[in-house]
Amino acid sequence: MGKASRKKKTRDSAFDGITPASGTSLFKSNVLLGALIPLLLITIVGVLVYSNTLKSPFQLDDNYLIGDNFTIKDFSYFLEPSTAKGSPFYSALVGRYVGYLTFALNYKMHGLNVYGYHIVNIAIHILNGLLVYLLILLTFKTPFLMESSLKKHSGLIAMFSSLLFVSHPVQTEAVTYIFQRLASLATSFYLLSLVCYIKYRELSAFTNRRRESGKQPSADKKNNIKTIFFYVLSLISCILAMKTKENAYTLPLVIAVYEFSFFESPLKQRIRHLLPLLLTLLIIPVTLIGTDKPVVSMITGMADVTRGDISISRSDYLFTQFRVIVTYIRLLFFPIDQTFDYDYPVFHSFFNKDVFLSFLFLLSIFVSGIYLFYRSRVTDYALRLVAFGIFWFFITLTVESSIVPIPMIICEYRVYLPSAGPFISIVTGAFLLIGIVDEKRTKIITASLFVPLLIIFSIAAYARNTVWDNRISLWEDVVKKAPKKERGHTNLANAYKTEGMADKAKKHFEIAVNLKPDSAKANYNLAVTLWSEGSENKAMEYYKEALRLAPNYAEAHNNLGVAYKTRGMTEKAIEHYEAALKLRPGYIEAHNNLGDAYSSKKLFEKAAEQYKAALSIDPNFAEAHNNLGTAYRSRGITDKAVEHYMTAIRLKPDMLEAHYNLGYIYFEKKDMANARREFQAVLRIKPDMKYARQLIEFIDTTKNKK
Repeated sequence: MGKASRKKKTRDSAFDGITPASGTSLFKSNVLLGALIPLLLITIVGVLVYSNTLKSPFQLDDNYLIGDNFTIKDFSYFLEPSTAKGSPFYSALVGRYVGYLTFALNYKMHGLNVYGYHIVNIAIHILNGLLVYLLILLTFKTPFLMESSLKKHSGLIAMFSSLLFVSHPVQTEAVTYIFQRLASLATSFYLLSLVCYIKYRELSAFTNRRRESGKQPSADKKNNIKTIFFYVLSLISCILAMKTKENAYTLPLVIAVYEFSFFESPLKQRIRHLLPLLLTLLIIPVTLIGTDKPVVSMITGMADVTRGDISISRSDYLFTQFRVIVTYIRLLFFPIDQTFDYDYPVFHSFFNKDVFLSFLFLLSIFVSGIYLFYRSRVTDYALRLVAFGIFWFFITLTVESSIVPIPMIICEYRVYLPSAGPFISIVTGAFLLIGIVDEKRTKIITASLFVPLLIIFSIAAYARNTVWDNRISLWEDVVKKAPKKERGHTNLANAYKTEGMADKAKKHFEIAVNLKPDSAKANYNLAVTLWSEGSENKAMEYYKEALRLAPNYAEAHNNLGVAYKTRGMTEKAIEHYEAALKLRPGYIEAHNNLGDAYSSKKLFEKAAEQYKAALSIDPNFAEAHNNLGTAYRSRGITDKAVEHYMTAIRLKPDMLEAHYNLGYIYFEKKDMANARREFQAVLRIKPDMKYARQLIEFIDTTKNKK
């Protein structure tokens, strides 16, 4: 069959459709069952692999960016994001609006119960598997692949590719680590946008062919509505992807590559199809201009307090990423020695042996993609799908693995979206090779190859998820695999401290400092531990060392201010609180502490200003409400004081200070019934609070005398 005739047959088959001569109910039932089985299988595998993650607690960024994030606890911030401006969460709220909105919905329904968050993450992951399946099925309906020798195997290729995506253990970080929903959700919109674009192109090509043939049936109007619907949905999904995570910036480019790989149109028509999608490339730069954070902070979305910054040049980061990408490829083929925090070397020269060989290896893969695309013209167009998978992998990695230095040089969740490409290439390539060797037994051989592999991957992913059972198990795994890395010991120590294992926590904080004496974070964390155990002098030394190493460490300034305040050195405390606020204007704890310092100097108006500043950032900050109440009370504004004490109690019912303060105001106003109620609340919280007990006794004695 000649090339021209093959294309004609392809277009007719792709867009005019083939209808069975006898549309019996049995035939329809078999077709429906055949379509449902892969979808059910993908869903079941996804559920089984992640069934042991529902109790996995918040980890690392989860605690700060979800647990402490006041913006997701009040939908008003999503209606008017500018109200959060000045807070450390503002830039992420604006840049990753859609992702944070899903966290807000989770919080509305489940609070901080992790079950709901995990269920949503697993559902998103399964949806992505189904979208990968649909993507491949639709691709085999495009003009070029309709005539491929693999068309008859398209269902199996789609199913195995999707199952690899769903079951592979490298995906666990993007699914089980709750905050990395941003990676998986962006992938959902990414895939949906591409799938809708393919459907749009199929429908528009069908309409064009009918117009060229002179057919203008009334059904064309309905078809036009469908065509517009899928294009609009593709465009909306593209926008949503970009407002979920910044690596979606590559989506218009991937769609353009797909357009030129699998469709046929004059260049002007292609530009018309792609132009609105290409214009979405402005979304992320415009968002960056409107925020108060640098590009790196927007791309990572990480909390400085948990991840820290890295000091690495753009060139060093790029050289290192050549090696990192090779590691990602190794993980896709051999997912062993996975860890949450890799101890990865930084490379400083392109001509380093590891860097140069990695570059050559990656270049050979990319060039092979170009070669396969070229060869598809004379052999089998399915080679284009293999090539597209290769291009997908490299394009989708460019945001996080190029020249923009990002904290955490290597993270497994970053390969979540890119991994879809290699899985498609591997499965399609396997079917092509096996078909050449033994066309008659292609299905049997590929099934015998992929089924055991899927079982192995599923078991490995399930086992990997057990590491996420609790904070200690996760960081013990990290320390085991990267014993010489300070960050693992620091986070393991924090996990021990949270569980009340103070001795183990101190041990690992000390190890962290010994491993990296110039780590401001390690010195800071050791100072926090020493302070909590009463070693105040040593704690202050380590706070000062942390600030010597990192003068812009806002948390260290704040905590050193607390240390000075405790020692009665209020002026020094104020100096450090102000330094913390200069470095981080939305630092609510520093505002609150500065208010306390002013209160101790009887500067109650200045104190109230700081408490109000804290509450403007987080209206649910109970401590600031209590302290503002005290500031009002000190100025004789008792009605306002009562209002804020009551708000503090509503937000934090077990807040002893607010109950006591409110009770004392009632006592002063001779409202003994309400005073007694509040003092009783104090005793329920702290039975040995003698002042509350004495006041209750006084109230009762006075009442009896009357």
